[in-house]
Amino acid sequence: MNLSAATIAELAIHLENAELNREAVTKITDAHPDMDWEDAYAIQNTIRANKEARGVRIVGLKMGLTSFAKMKQMGVTEPIHGFITDYGACADGSVIDVDRLIHPKVEAEIAFVLKHPLKGPGVHVGDVLAATDFILPAVEVIDSRYEHFRFDLKSVIADNTSSARFVTGGQARSPLGIDLKCLGVVMEKNGEVVATAAGAAVLGHPAQSVAMLANMLATQGKELPAGTFIMTGGVTEAIAVAAGDQITVRYQHLGSVSMRFAAKSE
Repeated sequence: MNLSAATIAELAIHLENAELNREAVTKITDAHPDMDWEDAYAIQNTIRANKEARGVRIVGLKMGLTSFAKMKQMGVTEPIHGFITDYGACADGSVIDVDRLIHPKVEAEIAFVLKHPLKGPGVHVGDVLAATDFILPAVEVIDSRYEHFRFDLKSVIADNTSSARFVTGGQARSPLGIDLKCLGVVMEKNGEVVATAAGAAVLGHPAQSVAMLANMLATQGKELPAGTFIMTGGVTEAIAVAAGDQITVRYQHLGSVSMRFAAKSE
């Protein structure tokens, strides 16, 4: 680690205030170019601890940067991870208030819920499928706290991987008997198709995302407990949304998820 404990604490407050006050800030590596990966996760973990101290519940974990092409482009060998909160949870069909967000985007994901714990190292896709209670369709609303969505990886890790809201719906299904690599997804914005994808867009298989998370956490002496809800990363690109937009995502075998974005004045 290159940053002092005091600087990590200050940056955690700075980034969370940007979220809570809906104020975009410059990426933190501009002022702290020596910040390393350990510092970035320390800032994220401090934000998490601060939220929990105020009574916020952490309801799941999320993966980001789960495209092999994107990882190669960014010069990294593994995805990044963050957490999701109780106040970020939205029901299927929800109206999401854009006045509480800076510049939201949506991406379709396949979520997993575990029935058995997973502990790395060495967790693989078969382990994940055996430990999974069910999968379900989800849409993540990401909202970077950085101006114009401009950031580097260390800055976005510190900012809890742009986590903001998430919507679940459709049908919960066992992954057994479903070819998750080929599971098709269609995203519609205001009735027009804006993105299509298949499960293989996430690390070749969405269960691989859960395996990688378990193995990454193992380096910190942590495991994925039974009951953990995991967002495995976007199968589609992130699509910008604004007040008045209606999003519907249709999943092969799993039904659909929808939401509308509105301002308080609507």
